[in-house]
Amino acid sequence: MKKILLIVLAIVVTAALVGFMVYKQQSGYTKVLTAKISRQDLTTIVSGTGQIKPKNYVNLGATAMGRITHLYVKEGDYVKKGQLVATVENVAQEAQVTGQKAAIAAARTDIASYIAAEKTAEANVEHAQADLEQKKLDWIRAQGLYKAGIMAKQDFDAKKAAYDTDVASLAQAVAQVNQAKANTNSARGHLRTAEATLKANQNALDLTEAIAPFDGIVTNEPVREGETVVEGIQNTEGSTFMTIADMSVITAEVKVDETDIVNVKMGQQADVTVDAIPGKVFKGHVTLVGDQALLRSTGQATSTSTTGTEEAKDFKVVVTLDQPSNDLRPGLSCTAKITTAHKHDVLALPIQALTLYTPPATGDKGKVEAASISSPNSAASPVQGVFVMHKDDHGRYRAKFVPVTTGITGTTNIEVLTGLSPGDEVVIGPYKTLRALKNGALLKRETEQQAAKQTSEGS
Repeated sequence: MKKILLIVLAIVVTAALVGFMVYKQQSGYTKVLTAKISRQDLTTIVSGTGQIKPKNYVNLGATAMGRITHLYVKEGDYVKKGQLVATVENVAQEAQVTGQKAAIAAARTDIASYIAAEKTAEANVEHAQADLEQKKLDWIRAQGLYKAGIMAKQDFDAKKAAYDTDVASLAQAVAQVNQAKANTNSARGHLRTAEATLKANQNALDLTEAIAPFDGIVTNEPVREGETVVEGIQNTEGSTFMTIADMSVITAEVKVDETDIVNVKMGQQADVTVDAIPGKVFKGHVTLVGDQALLRSTGQATSTSTTGTEEAKDFKVVVTLDQPSNDLRPGLSCTAKITTAHKHDVLALPIQALTLYTPPATGDKGKVEAASISSPNSAASPVQGVFVMHKDDHGRYRAKFVPVTTGITGTTNIEVLTGLSPGDEVVIGPYKTLRALKNGALLKRETEQQAAKQTSEGS
């Protein structure tokens, strides 16, 4: 029994010595999470939320006052260009058009009558001219006979009177032709007046009918048959039949934060997701980048705002979808992820590894602060960089601060332009440890599970 106790005691002492040696060996070490630098493709994404909108739409308003007699379409129906979609009572307008058409028909009949009178008068002129020619020859012959003393004075006077009568008859016939032509021209003037009046009456009748201006879908119909509509300002109550949207070109109108808008350019590719259609991505491209900041609280442009309150701002960005879908409807909430930059096979660094290091003062070893927490009271300017796992002469790993310059930012990684090489192992956490890490500190790798457990126990 004594022998067994001695053996147990020896085992306990040995374990204690081993534990003490391990503790001594690990004392002064900082446990950190690390990652190795590698090359990969990086894409910078800017997100914005908004709603689906058609590029072209129209609020089809009333152009005549009256009671709605027919609504031929309902909300959600597809319409064709030129299709009759609604009518307003038009009894008076139809009566005016009908009466004016009858007046035009009568005017045309009058013109035909006057033209016939012209032809009759012209025929009378021709007849009078023929008679005059005959009477002129008789008069010339009578003058010769009378001078020769062959014709009696009474017969000579009769020939002259006949000639003078035909001259007067011809003049009368010509006057009748001119009068007939004047009557015809007057009738034609009345016809043109009647046709102009008909055009105005027809326009008044057409205004009682609402016609679709293009192919589209009815997205809103705020009125019903039997209600009265009035001509008025667009979008006011009682002046709009319906809204028709041209869904052949669909856009996503989103708002992008002011800090990201400088990276958004025309033509950039974007992926649009719609809350109502989960799992489907619509490809598109940027077609408009707003140049006016919008107040996030009101959506009002800063140029029109009268308040001087400083608040977060957004900018409007329009993404036109490459392939519209019949599943989309105006007003659906959507999110657009715009690709503002893309690089292939670049050196990528986990964003959480990036820190700001303040150079040490005399006698100080220096300190580190997270990139989001700069030290305004520090005399020296912070330097952007990372801590690299560096092996010293004794084979121990130490923290070595390396300044880096960066490029584009991806979702979790950032491009490294200078300072690191592929395969370098950098410290990426834990966050609290990285904040307090010093240049030259002894390091020991720790798994993410251990770090998570340590964090939960500390909290």
